[in-house]
Amino acid sequence: MLVQTILGGIDMSKNKAGTIVSAIFASTVLLSGCGMYGSETNKKIDPPQKVTMVDKNANKDKTAKKDNSQETVKTELYLIDKNGYVVPKTIDLPKNVTVAKQALDYLVQNGPGTDMLPNGFRAVLPEGTQTSVNVKDGVATVNFSKEFKNYQAGDELKILQSITWTLTQFNTIKQVKLQMNGHDLTEMPVNGTPISDKLSRANGINIDTKDIVDITNTKPLTVYYIGGDEGSYYYVPVTLRINNEVKDNVAAVVNALATGPNEKSNLVSEFMSDVKLLSAPKLEGGKVTLDFNENIYGGFKDKIISKALLDELVLSLTEQNGIDKVTLTVKGKPSLVDDKGKKSIEAVTRPEKVNTGSF
Repeated sequence: MLVQTILGGIDMSKNKAGTIVSAIFASTVLLSGCGMYGSETNKKIDPPQKVTMVDKNANKDKTAKKDNSQETVKTELYLIDKNGYVVPKTIDLPKNVTVAKQALDYLVQNGPGTDMLPNGFRAVLPEGTQTSVNVKDGVATVNFSKEFKNYQAGDELKILQSITWTLTQFNTIKQVKLQMNGHDLTEMPVNGTPISDKLSRANGINIDTKDIVDITNTKPLTVYYIGGDEGSYYYVPVTLRINNEVKDNVAAVVNALATGPNEKSNLVSEFMSDVKLLSAPKLEGGKVTLDFNENIYGGFKDKIISKALLDELVLSLTEQNGIDKVTLTVKGKPSLVDDKGKKSIEAVTRPEKVNTGSF
């Protein structure tokens, strides 16, 4: 009955699906991190003690062996979903010193991560691909075995994006350089996509060039929309191209979220199309403050800001250099509450990992 009440009278356009998503999405997609959403810790679970009985006459003591579960670490793997988007999925991987190499190994088809893939997702690297990773001065040099070239041409850009975004989640890696059999790759081996000397997140992900005539006069802007199906929603990063003359990237992010994703996509935005900033964003000490009109409340009559909307906004804004925290006000008043009943007066920080929920 609650869902029916919330769904009633809601516009189903790309950027007006917010109330529907909020009703179901908040309980299915979780972000781990700090700020308003708290933090998530990995618990070490000890199974019952394993006891070995020995002959008393053998003059040996009873021995007990404790078998500890292997520790894990949450790692973002950029996988391909059923609609062809490259999407971060946070998975618990065994704790390993070589985290960068391990992450790539789990991107190999029919590799160690096969049984861990969520429904509708697939790994990106060809079966049998072997990897080595050397990190120096913020650059990860990745060497692939010859099996790396055994992929479908249509996956070429997605493979580049997956490798780059998976590796740059680690603080020590800012750029990526690719090799195959010890030789530098200047282009991808199947379809010849050019590869810059140093790949980074600035190269974009799930690139959308709609309505762009002259791409040379544009710059990238990455925002997060919502993908998936009812009961299994998740955040999808999309790199748009905006005019070089746009000076305020923060306002551009808000406008992109309010405009919504490409109509031909399978994505939606939690933002209503009439959401507006009432004043210019204020950026100071890594914190950006935004003052919205009341349309930020969407379909909630009780003046509630949805958690999904906050997630979209914070993820999108913290992709910008120099932004670590986001504070929201409505008509100058900071007393806001999201649909999880948490006050958002204090600054909200980016979660440590994205899409940690169960699909």
